[in-house]
Order: sequence, then structure tokens, then C-alpha cells
Amino acid sequence: MRIYKEQDYTAVSRRTANLISAQIIAKPDSVIGLATGSSPIGAYKQLIEWYKKGDLDFNEVISVNLDEYVGLTQKDPQSYHYFMKEHLFSFINIKSENTHIPNGTAKNSAEACKNYDAFLESIGGTDLQLLGIGQNGHIGFNEPGKYFEKNTHVVNLTRNTIEANSRLFEHIEDVPKKAITMGIQTILQAAKIVLVVTGKEKAKAVYQSIMEPITPSVPASILQLHKDVSIVGDLEALSLIPEEMCTVIPSRHL
Repeated sequence: MRIYKEQDYTAVSRRTANLISAQIIAKPDSVIGLATGSSPIGAYKQLIEWYKKGDLDFNEVISVNLDEYVGLTQKDPQSYHYFMKEHLFSFINIKSENTHIPNGTAKNSAEACKNYDAFLESIGGTDLQLLGIGQNGHIGFNEPGKYFEKNTHVVNLTRNTIEANSRLFEHIEDVPKKAITMGIQTILQAAKIVLVVTGKEKAKAVYQSIMEPITPSVPASILQLHKDVSIVGDLEALSLIPEEMCTVIPSRHL
């Protein structure tokens, strides 16, 4: 596990984009797992900037997203389909047929979950999976529980997650109560994982995930078992992590 301690959100975003771009440059047809929420937006802006400069080419890239709300159509401004178009897909040359997000409006959600896992298996899994982390330690929408959910599944969102996501909705009552998410096993099958985290409100979750025993009550703690994890955080998010565990290197475009 590598822990990159960056000064602020801008530096975190650049480092995260740096790791993603290095993967794409090394393997142009990479399968990149993408995340939503506020954490990766800066990294997506940086990737767009490098694409516009001619430094990156997404023509052969395949993307797979972690999750999607249940019940929101692709055109709903709060859906993750819409989010990805607004923050990345509309500004780069990735082929629309190469972008994949769980189907939150499927009549049979269980079947949609199985189909998503089957597709991921058919393309050999992800080369790099981008993750965020919730204040309760969730990754994707894998919420704290009694055990780790292995495969893509429908989850009932916790009150904590609903409240955290309500900032993006007009009313908290508008936040969907369910989502489809990749499971823990699906996430861990990625060759590389990059976890991006900022803000002091995430510091405890980061500490529990890195420094304390692996437990399904802190889903992100399972990342301790993965062979290639990079955590990119700002000073506040990593404030509880011992300094000697962190790598402090000036960000640069590979």
C-alpha cells in the first residue's frame, strides 16, 4: 500500500489523475473503474485538460462504474449516468459503447447485477479501479454490515450515506434509498486500486481502514488485503496516519 500525502484538493486531484493517466499511457485499452461523488471531480477535470492538450487518448479505453442509484433514469440530473457525462465523458474521446454503468432502472435488479458481473468477467476485470470512501468507511455503496458482500448487488443505503449525499439533492427525501453497487470481491479483482480522499471528516474512516483490523463494519478495511493500493489524500484526511507511512512527492504529469 502506498499513501500519497498531498497539500490540498488540487494536489490530490492531480496525483490521482497522474496515476490514471499513467495506466492509460502504459496500456491504451485499459479497463478503468470509475467513481462518482465530489472526490474524483478534480481528477476528471485534470484528465480532460490533458486530453485537450493531446497528452491522453481515451479511444480504446473501457470504463466501468462502481454504482448507480436504483430508480433514477439515465437522464435524471442526479443519476450517475448523468454525472459521468457532465464531468468526464462529454469532454473526452471515449466511445459511448465503451462506457458501462449499472442499470438502476432494470425491472429485475438481481438479474441486472448478475449481468454486470458477467460483463466484468468477460472483459477480464479492471486494470485500475478508482474509489472514494464514505465517512462510515463504505466503498462504492458497500455499507457497514455483518459480512462483506462479494458481488454486484442492490443495497439499502444507510441514513449516514443518505444524509451525506443529500447535499446534491433539493430535499433529503429526494435521495434514493437503494443503489446497485459492485461488491467487495468485484472491487478487489482490480489489478490496481486508487483511493482518493479529502477533508477532516474522512480522517477517522481512513485511520480505521488502514490502521485497524479488517472488518465488514468498515468496508474499506478490506483494501489491506489487496496487493496494489494507492491512497491519495490531503493533509486533513491523512491527519491521523503516522507520517512515516506517507509518501510526500511533488505531483507531476507522467
